[in-house]
Amino acid sequence: MAEKSVEVLVEGGKATAAPPLGPALGPLGVNIGQVVAEINKKTAGFKGMQVPVKVVVDEKTKEFSISVGTPPSSELIKKEVGIAKGAANPKEKVADISLEGIKKIVEMKQDSLLGKDMKAKVKEIVGTCRSMGVYVEGKIGDDFIKELNEGKYDDKF
Repeated sequence: MAEKSVEVLVEGGKATAAPPLGPALGPLGVNIGQVVAEINKKTAGFKGMQVPVKVVVDEKTKEFSISVGTPPSSELIKKEVGIAKGAANPKEKVADISLEGIKKIVEMKQDSLLGKDMKAKVKEIVGTCRSMGVYVEGKIGDDFIKELNEGKYDDKF
């Protein structure tokens, strides 16, 4: 049973047979329309965000399975704070995110974050915020991480 997989980033709920998906699936002989419809159904909750999708096709039976990953942290942050893009210069403030927003993103990305505990995973997301010009609880990412290390937010986790 030979299986081929195609991994792409698509906009949630808006996959099409156009590149990159169509040309990658065409040679595998699957019904591209069915694949696209299934992807759109599974990614509908991520409208407006880029979502990693993996399509695995059995080359003999032409059956396929689709797995949807979580969007990149930056996409989740942008959606949470309601901005279209981050700052060109990380020192420029474009938005502010709450600790609750950070925790929500950590829970969504739980399996793909590398931190060994909640505090380390929060630092990962805060680092992404810092590079995007998104402040955390009104503070620059470095200041927030310093307070986090000092234990100021230990009761929040």
